[in-house]
Amino acid sequence: MSTTPHVDAETMDRLHSRLVTRAGRTGDLDVAYRVVDSRLGPLVLAATPRGLVRVGFGATEGEEAVLADVSARVSPRVLRSPGRLDIAAQQVEEYLDGRREVFELALDLSLATGFRGEVVTALPRIGYGRTASYGKVAALVGRPRAVRAVGTACATNPLPLVLPCHRVVRSDGGIGRYRGGEQAKRDLLALEA
Repeated sequence: MSTTPHVDAETMDRLHSRLVTRAGRTGDLDVAYRVVDSRLGPLVLAATPRGLVRVGFGATEGEEAVLADVSARVSPRVLRSPGRLDIAAQQVEEYLDGRREVFELALDLSLATGFRGEVVTALPRIGYGRTASYGKVAALVGRPRAVRAVGTACATNPLPLVLPCHRVVRSDGGIGRYRGGEQAKRDLLALEA
């Protein structure tokens, strides 16, 4: 009868740390991630060497689903490496505490290409505490008739919060949908009000 030896949590953490260090040294760590507890629920932050590539809402999207998406679309070499995301986590915390209005992070926009990329990179032009309709954003990017495409770009924004799609609302006054859920969008708009 064979038995598998029990490995305690401290040993697992030490082994994981060694794996992350080695992967970083050999160039085998393409995407680092960490989960941040926030007032919006758990947020999954993922970064490549170029910058923050994904912000996911654990409560609505699911941590595993966010990581599977990053693995499929960016690289399968994904490891939990919280230290690589310290600055991003700090800025997210500052923003959600009302102490930061603008993010100052390197971004990897490889998940936002074509027209969707044009839309999400224009979103920071909607100032803190302000909103714009989907139609106004369409005009802002030079495609005034592409209102629905703007909605799709916001719905698939890989970097919500940082590229503030929560500031885009319906022209009839409704807040519209949000990747983090309607309540999260309401909370973010209230935070900035």
